[in-house]
Amino acid sequence: MLYKKNKGKELDMALFQNPSAEYRGTPFWAWNCKLNREQILRQIDYFKEMGFGGFHMHSRTGMATPYLSEEFMGHVRACVEKAKKEKMLAWLYDEDRWASGAAGGFVTQNQNYRQKQLVFSKNRPADRLSKEEANAQGKTYFLAAYDIQLDPQTGYLTGYRRIGLEEEAVGEKWYACVKTAKDNPWFNNQSYPDTMDEETIQKFIEVTYQAYEKAVGKDFDGTVPAIFTDEPNFSTATEQTLSHALEAMELQLPWSRFFEEKYQEHYGEDILDKLPELIWLTPDRRDTKTKYRYFDFCAERFAQCFSDQCGGWCAEHGLALTGHILREPTLHEQVGATGDNMRQYRSFTIPGIDMLCDRVELTTAKQCQSVVHQMGREAMLSELYGVTNWDFDFRGHKFQGDWQAALGVTVRVPHLSWMSMAGEAKRDYPASIFYQSAWYREYPYLENHYARLNTVLTRGTPVVRVGLIHPVESYWIQNGPNDQTGESRRVLDQNFQSVTEWLLEGHQDFNYINESLLPSLENPQAPRCIGKMEYDAVVIPDCLTLRSTTLSYLQRFMDHGGMVVFMGTCPAFVDGERSDAARELFGRATRISFNKSALMEALEPCRRVDIRMASGLPAEKLLYQMRQDGADLWLYIAHFQRDGMQTHEEQRRQTERVAGKQIEIILSGEYQPHLYDTLSGKVLPVSFRHSGGKTVVMYELFPSDSLLLRFSEPHFHEFIQQPEEPFVIARTDYKRTLPYRLEEPNVLLLDQPEYQLDDGAWQAREEMLRLDNNIREKLHYPSRMEKFAQPWVIPDEPPAHTVTVRHTIHSRIRVKDALLALEDAALAEITLNGKPVANAAAGWYVDEAIQTVKLPELKKGTSVLTIRLPFGKRSNLEACYILGAFGVEVRGTETLITELPQEIGFGAISQQGMPFYGGNITYLLPVDVPVPCNMEVHLGKYKGALCKVALDDAEGKPVAFSPYNVTFQKVEKGSHILKLTVYGHRFNTFGCVHNCAERYDWYGPDSWRTKGDSWSYEYQLKDIGMLTSPRILLFK
Repeated sequence: MLYKKNKGKELDMALFQNPSAEYRGTPFWAWNCKLNREQILRQIDYFKEMGFGGFHMHSRTGMATPYLSEEFMGHVRACVEKAKKEKMLAWLYDEDRWASGAAGGFVTQNQNYRQKQLVFSKNRPADRLSKEEANAQGKTYFLAAYDIQLDPQTGYLTGYRRIGLEEEAVGEKWYACVKTAKDNPWFNNQSYPDTMDEETIQKFIEVTYQAYEKAVGKDFDGTVPAIFTDEPNFSTATEQTLSHALEAMELQLPWSRFFEEKYQEHYGEDILDKLPELIWLTPDRRDTKTKYRYFDFCAERFAQCFSDQCGGWCAEHGLALTGHILREPTLHEQVGATGDNMRQYRSFTIPGIDMLCDRVELTTAKQCQSVVHQMGREAMLSELYGVTNWDFDFRGHKFQGDWQAALGVTVRVPHLSWMSMAGEAKRDYPASIFYQSAWYREYPYLENHYARLNTVLTRGTPVVRVGLIHPVESYWIQNGPNDQTGESRRVLDQNFQSVTEWLLEGHQDFNYINESLLPSLENPQAPRCIGKMEYDAVVIPDCLTLRSTTLSYLQRFMDHGGMVVFMGTCPAFVDGERSDAARELFGRATRISFNKSALMEALEPCRRVDIRMASGLPAEKLLYQMRQDGADLWLYIAHFQRDGMQTHEEQRRQTERVAGKQIEIILSGEYQPHLYDTLSGKVLPVSFRHSGGKTVVMYELFPSDSLLLRFSEPHFHEFIQQPEEPFVIARTDYKRTLPYRLEEPNVLLLDQPEYQLDDGAWQAREEMLRLDNNIREKLHYPSRMEKFAQPWVIPDEPPAHTVTVRHTIHSRIRVKDALLALEDAALAEITLNGKPVANAAAGWYVDEAIQTVKLPELKKGTSVLTIRLPFGKRSNLEACYILGAFGVEVRGTETLITELPQEIGFGAISQQGMPFYGGNITYLLPVDVPVPCNMEVHLGKYKGALCKVALDDAEGKPVAFSPYNVTFQKVEKGSHILKLTVYGHRFNTFGCVHNCAERYDWYGPDSWRTKGDSWSYEYQLKDIGMLTSPRILLFK
């Protein structure tokens, strides 16, 4: 049990105000270098400083210590002991990088255990090996051949027969072969495994899970709560359907070593006899049965072999299985990768999701939350913030965390905290949510918010009264050529997304009902229950097929007072076969068209919560979670759309103070509400009234707000807070430049040098990563792109070559006390203007792997800096930096050192001498106060992680969210200094500053290596700083 402190009848207010480790985030900690015990233990202190409750020990790109070795496990043990001492949690991770199953390639060294694909094409197989020989050697083998007859006009399958390899076909001859996955550098020159094979996953468990048990098993269900499995799947192939029915193309379908034998055992028929029906449509649509059975079988085999075996082992050993599976949000994605996502969660102790790129995938979260609810799981996990880039700010962090919390997430796994930024590690899907980010010490402001929220949202039981049949099985039977079924599949997927959003935006919370899980979750003694949940209504969203077991359940559900709502037409198929069996139920049920208004009207009797604008119109883009906690109710409300969250377009009152949106939260029953402020830990009164047997809460909501309300036994029937209108004494604007302070030295990026391999000819200027790959290509080394083998599997041979880079530095001034920041400083031979520079480390910049060395004085005019480094397969050529008290101008690809400005104006600092600066900057604003009064500071538009405002020498107050106000009480008469700090981000220093694609959201290794019109040698920089001047009001 993770939340052992939730047994009390009442919420412990001390716990709410200062939550313990289990309620706090536990980031992916990227082990991405040669592991060093001292460094590892020191970094755990950073996690605690940031407010996190633990960490996931996650081998990532750059790992140089042999994976799962005794040395590796020794570091794991040390981390567990350190976590125990610090009252933190140490979470395990079951793979070297991802996706889970190969154990860093150890499992798939055995060719029998490698992933299999059925290749269906018109290409005659070349190999004549038997199945056993081919599997053992990792080669392709022949499975079956077919005589295919297609209607030349419609493309329908009018006839087919299975024939021999040498037999002539009357129509077109197609071949089915089984291909074994080839060596892949991402899996350390092995491959992904066969996840639909029991023996393969047993080997994975033996190599990985048992190794962790040996190392830290005594701490399972204690300091070590869980092991994270990441993106398991049975296929990532994209060509699983024909583009056109009459087109000859190669398809790759999920398969397994003993697929046809296991299929025969399960269904009593040979899948190979029916295989063409999986590819094409027959005129009478008898093909739907084959399609249905195939996808159901794939999904079940995957669940049995991977999830059930891993989850079963964990349950036996007191360890929770957590993590997420691959490709979650759409029917199309999940059918191709797992067949059916929800059934995969059945053996997860803490089911989880993956939310990348600042996306809002309501279906992803709802699928997982539904299983959590129905199976009574105590927690739900999310890997979040991944691939959001360096400039993703606290507004983005809060928005993503808030809406996911409303849909059940209580275990937050921020992606990603880098152990090191050395080499390719710094491009591993930034930002680093760790000490490398200039704002890391401010993160408790956010983390405390979520920890407090989790102390509440893990209590009691969820209140959900509506079930929704998940339509994935309807998608199975529409598999086929895109020109025939592509549009119907697109409509199914669109309807899936639409009905989900309609219900959530209409404030009718619901659970998906997965038909494969339903029989095991039914309760004959409580016919309206599915597992731990009881429903008043079940909605069928225009499904094409239902299971016979589902129809039986729905009949009993209606017999016991439940409402069944069919949207659209009556399902024409049952268990994947054409049938009229659903018509009786359809005739008894409520029938509506497929639209939002009809759905809302039908479900109105089930409503518990309504959220409206003060105008009476529904409040859009808000969702909620409600929980019953004894006699009390908890209600949490969050935004699920970011429109306006980063702007300052709120309407202003005549008093010039920023105003939010006035909403009313209407709850059935009469209660006394209180607002639990999760940012401050305070409990506050809130305006409300009782009306018509309902409680109406009135609240002014801002774009970044979320609300946690507790509804208890009422003591009175109305409480209205009257806002006080302040008497404004003075208003201060700033229409001039101001002094400022930098927290770090200013920086000049050097990333486009001339270069030389060994003692060869000098080559023209080139961007550093491009020249690195140019050299690798010349030496026949593997390129450093998104997929390459880990250092721990590459022999650590002495580099056989050298590379020299030559940077030309232009300066208007002489620069003293400058530092050069670079990686592998101890290996570098450095010269400045022909004179040697000592490579002794003077410190480090941003990350411990980027060391600094002292430079002689940079002269006015032109200087030449050369750096010579040994170069081998494991070497990294990276940009370097000059640090110091100077300014920088950027003109296209050229840079120029200038005087550092003494004062700056409000606006982007990249235009004011600091184009590559990624640290924090504090503006110093003089304020004259004529009489003792209060002071309100309203920030204008800013770009940075967050801001902090301090008056004189007092502690600063964070300002990250709308309405961007901070108030100082009882300010004395006289002159004061207002210190306004903008916390920077590292994009302009370490980001993909040559990527000029206007629409780009996948910020991983390849985003630094774009091509064509998406590439620019000119610097593509982002704004940082206070972009508009603040407004200061003095009032009483």
